[in-house]
Amino acid sequence: MSAPEVITFGCRLNAYESEVVRNNATEAGLDDTVIVNTCAVTAEAERQARQAIRRARRQRPDARIIVTGCAAQIDPERYAAMPEVDRVLGNLEKLDPNAFGIDRTERIAVNDIMSVTETAGHLIEGLEGRARAFLQVQNGCNHRCTFCIIPFGRGNSRSVPIGAIVDQARQLIANGYAEIVLTGVDITDYGGDLPGSPTLGQMLRRLIAAVPELERIRLSSIDPVEVDDDLWRLIAEEPRLMPHLHLSLQAGDDMVLKRMKRRHSRADAVAFCARARDLRPDIAFGADLIAGFPTETDAMFRNSLALVEDCGLTWLHVFPYSERPGTPAARMPQVPGDVRKQRAAALREAGDKAVTRFLESRRGSTASVLVEQDRLGRSEHFAPVGLDRIVAPGSVVTAHVTGAADGRLLGAIAA
Repeated sequence: MSAPEVITFGCRLNAYESEVVRNNATEAGLDDTVIVNTCAVTAEAERQARQAIRRARRQRPDARIIVTGCAAQIDPERYAAMPEVDRVLGNLEKLDPNAFGIDRTERIAVNDIMSVTETAGHLIEGLEGRARAFLQVQNGCNHRCTFCIIPFGRGNSRSVPIGAIVDQARQLIANGYAEIVLTGVDITDYGGDLPGSPTLGQMLRRLIAAVPELERIRLSSIDPVEVDDDLWRLIAEEPRLMPHLHLSLQAGDDMVLKRMKRRHSRADAVAFCARARDLRPDIAFGADLIAGFPTETDAMFRNSLALVEDCGLTWLHVFPYSERPGTPAARMPQVPGDVRKQRAAALREAGDKAVTRFLESRRGSTASVLVEQDRLGRSEHFAPVGLDRIVAPGSVVTAHVTGAADGRLLGAIAA
């Protein structure tokens, strides 16, 4: 007999929820079980999940295989039809301990995700094999970007009450985590469904005040037009909020942004980065960018490419546009696949150059490094740092940056 194995695809929220799933399955006594927590953000993510399901059946022919996550929520029948799959659970069911009972025999248990109005603050002890912990503060999305299928997998936006967030943070810190990443689908939409409608910044300010032992905190991804005044003050004044923001930008051309049904313009993105840098000059930005969105011309793409420099972006997550059936963008005139790949490659090249510039700019500085494995960690700016000696994972050390090589900083730990 073996403990449940959880295979995770997709975002940080999925990684957090996989730990909840692991706990639920273990408590239900599901020995010899493989649970695949899928992602639906791209067709490639779904292909990889199906491949993992088939591989799991080949490697463990007698195991029970359960499929859950966004792809399973959106199209449960497709996964239930796979001969390798024993059960399909929706995104709500995977968080319910009762759904994992060994006496449950229904092949598909998937609720209408749009009917869900609350998100619980699930208490977890940590994340297996990770030095930093994720903490879910929000789920779902009220917006309907034309390229995105995720609201149909996650439902509408709903927030975890502040008290539950504080309790979870305390639990994680008590278990030895020095850094927590607040995660969700659209965390800058936090609080609108809660009494008093607290904003993300207000929640974060109260969390930091209530948990003084919390050393480092990050935000998983934010929308630049939804940042509230309290969050701006924290960016400027709170040293425990790491100087690294990951932005949901998607494109740098106004017509493309309009066709995506995004809520910000190119100028909004540039102005956001300029304001944040004025408040905290050493801040580093990551960003999500889509290459080859339908109708994108060469000129439109050049605007997105120029955004890397105009905003001073460093850590890029680049996605060639992927058609999602049922979304408005899938019905728009499509950019040829080879062009999408070429544009994605150009964006990644620009990102690689930006990373090189950023790493070189840190030479001679001091870095606060969260150690992830023996001699490797991440600085406060989320830069990889190779250390000159072995340190226990989960430790936070001060290192002098002596140089950069192979896409990481080189750090000498201070005596």
